[in-house]
Formats: sequence, C-alpha cells, structure tokens
Amino acid sequence: MPRFDHSLVWFRRDLRDTDHAALYYALSQSRQVSCVFVFDRDILDALAADGVGQDRRVDFILQSVTELDTALRGAGGGLIVRHASATAAIPELARQLGVQAVFANTDYEPQAVERDQAVADRLSKDGILFFSSKDQVIFEKDEILTRSDTPFSVFTPYKNAWMARLAEADGDFFLKPYPVARYARALVPPPAALAQPIPSIAQLGFAPSNLDELKIPTGMSGADALLDDFLDRIGAYGTARDFPAVKGPSYLSVHLRFGTVSIRSLARAALQAMHAGRGAAGAATWLSELTWRDFYFMILHHHPRVARQAFKPDYDAIAWERGAQAETLFAAWCEGRTGYPLVDAAMLQINQSGYMHNRLRMVVASFLTKDLGIDWRWGERYFAIHLNDYDLSANNGGWQWASSSGCDAQPYFRIFNPVTQSEKFDAEGKFIRRYLPQLAKLPAKRIHAPWTATPDELRQAGLVLGEDYPRPIVDHAQARATTLARYAVVKKADPSP
Repeated sequence: MPRFDHSLVWFRRDLRDTDHAALYYALSQSRQVSCVFVFDRDILDALAADGVGQDRRVDFILQSVTELDTALRGAGGGLIVRHASATAAIPELARQLGVQAVFANTDYEPQAVERDQAVADRLSKDGILFFSSKDQVIFEKDEILTRSDTPFSVFTPYKNAWMARLAEADGDFFLKPYPVARYARALVPPPAALAQPIPSIAQLGFAPSNLDELKIPTGMSGADALLDDFLDRIGAYGTARDFPAVKGPSYLSVHLRFGTVSIRSLARAALQAMHAGRGAAGAATWLSELTWRDFYFMILHHHPRVARQAFKPDYDAIAWERGAQAETLFAAWCEGRTGYPLVDAAMLQINQSGYMHNRLRMVVASFLTKDLGIDWRWGERYFAIHLNDYDLSANNGGWQWASSSGCDAQPYFRIFNPVTQSEKFDAEGKFIRRYLPQLAKLPAKRIHAPWTATPDELRQAGLVLGEDYPRPIVDHAQARATTLARYAVVKKADPSP
C-alpha cells in the first residue's frame, strides 16, 4: 500500500523525468503525485536588481521546463508552474492540493539550505512532511571522510577515498538509475483550478537572450545529444580539454547545473569507457573532473563561510587593490581590454556566449588576482552573473584555487604568465583570432604579445596599437614581483619550496 495518498514533487535544479531521486521516491510511495516548478522571484528579482536584463540561464531553464512539462504530460502528469517566491508558493500549493508530503532533491548552497528549511517549517505547521534526497552528486556531506572522520581539504586523497567507496559496491549501489518509469502511473495532471500557462521570458521580467542564436542545446534532449557526441571523442579528453580552439570538453556543465542530465549517468558512462578500454585515459580524466564537482560541494557543506571568505583565513589579510585605479583595471578585464590577447579573447567569450573554456578560467582568474592584484571575489561575482553553468561551489572553488586562498589551491607563488599560456595552448592563435579579429593578420609568433611586433608587422596587419587594440595595462614581470610582496602576509601559511 502507498504510504501517502497524494504527494508533490518540487523540481529545482533537476529538470528531467528520468533517473530522478525525488520523483522516484514520491512515485513509489504515493497513490497520486503532482509536480511543480517555481520560477523563484527571490532569485530572479535579485538578478533584475543587479541590472541583468537578459540572462541565457533563464532562457535555458524556460526551454528545459517546457520540455520537462511535455514529457510529464506524456506520462500522464504535467507541471504546475509558478512565478513567485518559492518559500511561500510551495507551502501554499501543498495546502491547495491537500498533499501529505513534498519531495525535493537536496540543494547545498547556503541560501537554498535556508529556503528549504523555511519551506519545511511552514509545511510542518500544516502537518505536511518534507523529504530531501541526494541527487546532484554521487557522494555528499559526510559520505566521504578521512580516517579520523573529518572532512577532506586536499583533493587527491579525497578522490582516492571517493573511488574506493565506489569500488566497494562495484558502483552499482551509488550509480544505478532510479526507475522512475516503473511507477509513473501515479502521476496526475495539474488540476484545472491550479493550472497556469508557462510564463514567457518577458513575463519573467527578462528580454530574450542569444541562447538560440548560439545554438546551445537545452533540456533533456540537448543533454543526451551532447553526451552522445562526447562519448565518441572521450578518449582525447585528457589532452584536448586544454586547448580552447579544439572541441575537447563535453559542454555538459550547464546541463549538470540544471539537472537536465543525471550525474549518475555521466559517472556510469565514464566508468564504462574506462573498463572497456575505449578511451580509458580520457574517461578517467573526465571522471576526475566530476569528482572535483563532488569535492567542492562537500567543501561548501562543511565550510559555508567560503561563500564570502577565504578557505585559508590568513588569506583574508591580503591587501587587494582598491579605489578608482582598481575599478579601471577591473573594467578593462571585464571588457576584454587588458592588452593580453588570450585574456581578452576569453573575456569576450564569456561576455558573448556565457561560456568560458576551463583552461581560460584559470588564466583570467590568475591575471585578475595576481597581475592586477584585485580581490578574487570581484571576479567570482562577475562569473556568477555571466556564466551559463554558474554553480556557487565550483565557481567559488575555482576562484579560490586560482587566488591560492582555497583548499588544495595552487601555491601563491605560482603565477600564470598569460603570454606563455597563450603560446602553449593556442599556439596558432586560432582562438584569439575568433574573438579578436583585429589581430587576425598578425603572424602566430606575434599574436600572443602584439606589442613585440615590429612596425612593419603591425603595418602589414593593419594594426595600430593603442587604437585598434590596447597596449598591456600591466607589465607581467613587474606585477609578479608586486604579487609576491602582496602575498608575503601568508608565507607562513603557504611556504614556498
């Protein structure tokens, strides 16, 4: 016998109807199951207040929610969609439906934790249960600990423990898909009195973005297509992923962010490729990247202060650049006007598409913090607004890694040289030429550092430095010396070899 007569599944960053923990638990324990998605005004209104008039993420969510609604209707259900504060809308809808329980998948971000607790408290007053299930990670919270039962702060031993835990059960227990379809008969369509059309992008308060123009695949079908394409080239991932002009990454990060694909399905695919010997090395590297994702979620859970502070407290003593000059340098970085082509091309990539290649995320973050001396939090916030795949834990972890303030971060004295990074990972300048066409006619040996070009080379390229393209806003060698002095306050905490 079902435990509940009627339950509600609250979709958030899990926009799929397959291998879905909360949906499975609700369907398998209830006679009837309704489904809801809330375009949360607490989140969207904050974006609008920040001056965000277009947001590819809202477009992505809207298209993915529409596909999810269609899929659920095909199975006998459908989505109830609201544009409201989720904290108020979920308890109200639960009362209107007369459900006994609300099921959702766990969200680990501090604001989400507070929101879910507030919703659970309101539901409890009405005698309605709230269940939260692990779904967006393989291992969460306290599932992977050191031998002394403390959280890991270094990735490699965490990864070893992660892999060992997976191997204990041959991966079956942790990676098996939730059999949602087996219980789909419990789905019920939205009651006519509560049904509302899915709002348009304008009704959500945003202008259309260039998501369609960029041909970014959305929804479950988009995730499936990207995964199929990636599995054909997964063997080259270990090397190809570092070159921004090469089709190396999986491009699935935005789908992981919004749950149009299951993390379990990706880990299974990686393990299958490893065990089959087909692209084993590339698959192992990709699985390691998925493990980093779990690692940063774990760090955020145990150390929520990292959302605003350095993981290593000593690093909060660093005197970052402030004032008008810092604002000017930051604007140049944001707008791709630093005079360092690889940095500028990367910033133009994120500004135009909402995507930035992972190697370039490290390069531009190092440049901002260690060449310009600007607080990593400035860059973290810029990425939070512009990245399609923005995820607090990974974004925060990446920025603290680059600035050396995070757990298992690069040493403070490791400072990426933007020119040598460019020469190594975009040797022919293909990526640079795509985003900086004014440099297209420079020879490959000069495109990484246009200021080194001879007058004749500049003339032949039709390029006037300072007019068509800026001169460097900082000298890297001088900036390196300044950075080493700036980080002197943390030498004891992070000594050089």
